Formats: sequence, C-alpha cells, structure tokens
Amino acid sequence: MHFWSEGDAITRLVAALLLLMSVSAWVLIFWKSWLLRRVRADLARAVPAFWAAPDLAAARTQLQIFDREAALVPLLDAGLQSARGGTLEAAGARASQLTRRLRDALHGVLMQLQFGQVLLASIGATAPFIGLFGTVWGIYHALLGIAAAGNLSIDRISGPVGEALVMTAAGLAVAIPAVLAYNVFGKLVGACEAELEGFAHDLREMLLDDASAPRPGTERG
Repeated sequence: MHFWSEGDAITRLVAALLLLMSVSAWVLIFWKSWLLRRVRADLARAVPAFWAAPDLAAARTQLQIFDREAALVPLLDAGLQSARGGTLEAAGARASQLTRRLRDALHGVLMQLQFGQVLLASIGATAPFIGLFGTVWGIYHALLGIAAAGNLSIDRISGPVGEALVMTAAGLAVAIPAVLAYNVFGKLVGACEAELEGFAHDLREMLLDDASAPRPGTERG
C-alpha cells in the first residue's frame, strides 16, 4: 500500500495491468481445466457408444447424450451433410467432399478447444517484462524523490528500491502459472485432437463404404 500511495500514474498502471493479466490467466486456467476434463470424459464414453449403435440415427442420439461439449456431433453432421448442387463442392468426388467437410468441422472443434491458448502464451511471455518495467520505473521515481529531498543514505535508498522490486516478483507470479497452464493445456488439446482425428477418419471410411455398398435388389446374378 505504501508503494501504491507513493507511486505515480505509470506505476499504478503497471500494477493494475499485472492484476488484470493475473485475473484473466486464472479465469482461463479454471475454465479450460473444466472444459478439457469434460471433453476427455465425453470422448471416452461417446465414441464407444457411437460405434455400438445399430444405425446412424441411434448413433447420433448416443452422441447427443454423451457429447456435452459438442466435440463429436459436428463431425457426424458434416459427414452426413449433402453438397449443394451447382457448386464446386458438388462437382468433386464424394470422397473429396467428405474429407473437406470433416476437415472443416474438425478445425472448428479444435478452435473451440484451443480458445484462450494465445492469451495464456502472451501473458506468460510479457508479464515478466511488464513487472521489470514497473521495477525500473519505481526505482527511477524513488531516486528522483530522494534526490529532491537532498538526503542520500542507504536507508533512504533500500526502502523504495525494495518496494519497487516487488513489481518484478509480481510479474513472475503472473507469468509462471500462465506458462505452466499453457504447456499442460497444449498436451491435453493435442490428445483430444488425436482422438477426434481418429474418429473423423473412421467415420469417413464408414460413410464411403456405405455409399459404395450395393443396394438390395441391384446385385447381378
């Protein structure tokens, strides 16, 4: 509080910025922890339930029950979607159309899972430097005050300088959790991405096999 009361507008701005970054980082950490835990649990239950269903209608119902964060349902909807006639998409082969739709749906799901990663990385990379800037500015401001008072001694210097160093510690305290969370979430998102890609690949193969299978009554004798 003494450092805050003695600091100028720039010192207070740096402190407020670090506080905002810390709050943002921790909100993202708690939210993404909850989100990725639910997605991983949904994938573990929804994928087996999908493949255990007797038909696509029942399989979609199973996905809607277990897929609470809509990580798998968009892939199935994209696979079942028909291309609009008279477009370049419809002019391509069915396999190409299906690959394109599944890829776009997968990218949409991954964007949802990766939301906030850039902010965490930015906070982890910039917070130490913002704290260091606050320390340098605080020391500069304190030395100006000491010089204006005309009473230079180690006691007069150590107090303001020690308080200014708190800004560096604050920057590190903001950055370290953000960096650790970024690395952990990156690994979890990568694991989810691998499972989603596997599901999309298997779904594509099944839909192509169904499309190429002969219809009843069309077999030649």
